[in-house]
Amino acid sequence: MSTVTAATAPAPAARTPIYKSLFAQVVFALILGIVLGMATPEFAQSLKILSDAFLKLISMIVAPIVFCVVVHGIAGAGDLKKVGRVGVKALVYFEVMTTVALAVGLLLAFVFGPGHGMNIDPSSLDAKALSSYTDNASKLKSSGIGSFLLNIVPTTSIDALARNDVLQVLFFAIIFGVSLALVGGEKGRTVTSLIDAVATVLFKAMA
Repeated sequence: MSTVTAATAPAPAARTPIYKSLFAQVVFALILGIVLGMATPEFAQSLKILSDAFLKLISMIVAPIVFCVVVHGIAGAGDLKKVGRVGVKALVYFEVMTTVALAVGLLLAFVFGPGHGMNIDPSSLDAKALSSYTDNASKLKSSGIGSFLLNIVPTTSIDALARNDVLQVLFFAIIFGVSLALVGGEKGRTVTSLIDAVATVLFKAMA
């Protein structure tokens, strides 16, 4: 009897090595960056190409992942009323947490005063570094909220993916996901399975 029990008992799961943990990797990278920045500032700045390349690699697949995840989530839920309720809750949560984050950021800025004592000459700063942000702000101010909302609708779905415009990709994904849920049946399941397979490949690429 004890032999049978021992044979059917599940084997303990093997522990994942700590060096494979994403959290451990991030902490190690932060510590290494601080050490390099203090020990050899010039060499640390020369490694900027690695961070730029990493960010480009991530942004390369963000839009397709957003599309696949949103479409599969809406089509897989089945009940569009449930999707709508979850969407409203997610929007409210996003707005509340964004407001909290802004409030905390402003509070910390007033308390710690970042930039005080650095004695930087404003005339020596690169004015072009913020040009893209100022251009976008001026466009939004001059065009108004109506133009901003109209800009959410992509000219074509391929154009939104090509330009990596996540907001337009999200809009198209919602339309596509709702349409896929309404189609249903064998055709709907086939397309949903395909999108799920593509998302699996993209997440593996992200890893």
